[in-house]
Amino acid sequence: MSIDSNDSPASHGIEVAPGVHLPESALRFSSTRSAGPGGQHVNKVATKIRLHVSLNELRGPLGEAAARRLERLAGSRLTREGDIVITSQQTRSVARNRQDCLSRLRELLVQAMRRPRPRRPTKPSAASKRRRLEAKQHRARIKGWRRKPNNE
Repeated sequence: MSIDSNDSPASHGIEVAPGVHLPESALRFSSTRSAGPGGQHVNKVATKIRLHVSLNELRGPLGEAAARRLERLAGSRLTREGDIVITSQQTRSVARNRQDCLSRLRELLVQAMRRPRPRRPTKPSAASKRRRLEAKQHRARIKGWRRKPNNE
């Protein structure tokens, strides 16, 4: 029995989340200068990393329901073109900022893959209803004591 090199996980691309593999071409990295203090280094080195991932490329590996959750979770990181944009300028290293972008994408995907528990409607207990009504009556009595007495 031979091992086919095409069946290895590496041939499916980069694993961006557990069980979600994308081809390297689906992840587009760009770098720009970081903002903020840092002296001469920050002015001459492009260490801020911006990661673009197409939501359409993620729909297949994620599934439609998870892709819809991801779309909602992405919020302002989702562009009109359907790309999720993640930026990192935490460190002075391009490699570490790139890893930070990938880990943020991974967190977002893991969160989107988690199915929300269905809400089961509940009714208030009889005791809680009684306590609520007693509290309302108590409050009404307190307010009643503040009134001027009737002349009748």
